[in-house]
Amino acid sequence: MMNEMRDRLRRTRRVTTPWSDDETRGIGGTRLDALLERWATGYDWSVHERRIAGLPWETVQAGGIELRAIHQPSPDPGAPVVVLLHGWPDSVLRFERVLPLLADLHVVVPALPGFPFAAPLTAPGMSANRIAGILADALDELGYSRYTVSGGDVGGTIAELLAAEHPDRVTALHLTNVAPQRALTADPTRLAPDAAAYLGRAAGWFRTEGGYIAEQSTRPNTLAVALGDSPAGLAAWIVEKLEAWSDDAAFTVDDLLTWVTAYWVTGTIGTSFATYAEPVTLPERIDTPTVLSVFPRDLKPEPRSYAEAFLNIRDYVEHEAGGHFAAWELPAAYAADLRHAVELGE
Repeated sequence: MMNEMRDRLRRTRRVTTPWSDDETRGIGGTRLDALLERWATGYDWSVHERRIAGLPWETVQAGGIELRAIHQPSPDPGAPVVVLLHGWPDSVLRFERVLPLLADLHVVVPALPGFPFAAPLTAPGMSANRIAGILADALDELGYSRYTVSGGDVGGTIAELLAAEHPDRVTALHLTNVAPQRALTADPTRLAPDAAAYLGRAAGWFRTEGGYIAEQSTRPNTLAVALGDSPAGLAAWIVEKLEAWSDDAAFTVDDLLTWVTAYWVTGTIGTSFATYAEPVTLPERIDTPTVLSVFPRDLKPEPRSYAEAFLNIRDYVEHEAGGHFAAWELPAAYAADLRHAVELGE
């Protein structure tokens, strides 16, 4: 597969535009050329594949599907349980740097259905609501009846749903954002002034930066053809987000290529659009104790008053650095906030 991919990369038909190196118009042409050259000639996937395969994977039957997860049990049978939920355009690799910092806890990192390393997704209907139900069943199969759930992006939305649907199981939440769907339906007249002002900023973000959401949610089949057939297109689509949504130097070139290769070798870019294309139903409010970690380079960080309109915010932690992939960028800070949430649930 990798030889075939390298052949495709060498035969890439690069199309120039009048804005090739204007990064406000997408990934720069010079930057992309350098990435593709490294991917085709110097990058060794096998090194990373062995490392990923060496993680403590486990498979369970849950919600009518096969769910794969990294399962890192604690030596202490009575230790707290934490569930880490990734988002898009990443995978369980988001939490790779956090795992060693949580060795005293029971840790479960599911490969969300449709994403890299998950069992193949072949049928429609894999909404965030359905995934929440599958995860609840999987955790029950693993023997965990009480746990703290941590996540962001798609994973954050699923975390909120897990807490809403299973308040007897989810003891606390640790989130890096409020479910973004809330900004599309929130009534500004029922919000504090700075929370209502945030809705205007969020709407501006959707207009200028949210084109990928519109395409992935309305025309996933069309987009999947282009990205699933062209490694260069896949790299452009994903790397633009990884770099724009994180601190400078958060990723080495090989880090970026590993995260993109995970999508290529598993053929999951199209199925990763499922939670965009399938409708989600969120409760008006969730009372589970919540720690919200806010990182300045994230997509659209929410003010505390906005988060409090929907969540039981016990702590609102503003960080001076970090972005959308904070568990990877700042694992120690992420782990500290997660541990605080665990304490709230005890």
